[in-house]
Amino acid sequence: MFRTFVHLFRPTNARGSSEQVEMSFLDHLEELRWHIVKAVVGLLIAVAICGIYAKVIVQDILLSPLLKVGLKPQVLAPYGIVLLYMQAMLIGGLILSMPNTLYWIWRFVAPGLLPHERRYISAIVAFTSLCFFAGVAFGYFILVPTALDFFAHFETDNIQLNVSIDRYVSFLLALIFGAGLVFELPMVSYFLSKMGILTPAFMRHYRRHAYVAILIIAALITPSPDAVTQLLLAVPMILLYELSIFISKYIQRKRERLARETAEEQTIHKQDSDS
Repeated sequence: MFRTFVHLFRPTNARGSSEQVEMSFLDHLEELRWHIVKAVVGLLIAVAICGIYAKVIVQDILLSPLLKVGLKPQVLAPYGIVLLYMQAMLIGGLILSMPNTLYWIWRFVAPGLLPHERRYISAIVAFTSLCFFAGVAFGYFILVPTALDFFAHFETDNIQLNVSIDRYVSFLLALIFGAGLVFELPMVSYFLSKMGILTPAFMRHYRRHAYVAILIIAALITPSPDAVTQLLLAVPMILLYELSIFISKYIQRKRERLARETAEEQTIHKQDSDS
């Protein structure tokens, strides 16, 4: 899939052609800079759009999981509410602009792909975005409500559990973005398998080690120390790992089939040349 590792950092020429051009290290940095600028512009546009609907985002989306379990948010600083709206705009903008960000990342990587593989950039961006949004949805609708409900049951008659809004936002952000990144595992496995770095035999051999690593990662991603939230994140990670084995197996079979076809073509070509 990749001609050489350096091709990952070889951009297209100024006319937008897919023809490979030799560029200096500074040219690579310049191309990377413009890709980052375009991703940031997309983020700013998404933040502006979220600013229009900031009230809806805060009251109906951001605070909804907290209010549903009967917990009351607290603002401890005079500027707390303003900061809350700014955070809501930024969080919404990051999520909304993710397809654009992924698109420019893949545009930077695209010159390292073979010509017929560049045609699938849009599909790759769509699938990568779908995985991320699925993880965000899982974090928002499953992880966050379950964790909040678990914590709400520890409230006593003498101790009222009121949540600091800045701690809550950090908690929410860590869970939904952590879940979004975790759900990219199949896509990462796909490309590592394409590069020949990852094989199904390797993943099966180190399955038990991977499970331990998954539990550790789940404990690090979740901001809360409870085992319930950590297990809720670890279970889909384990399922995604098993799915990644099937993906790697599919890629390996495809590579082996292409290798056999290439060998047969070379054999036929050699026989024709000898005759």
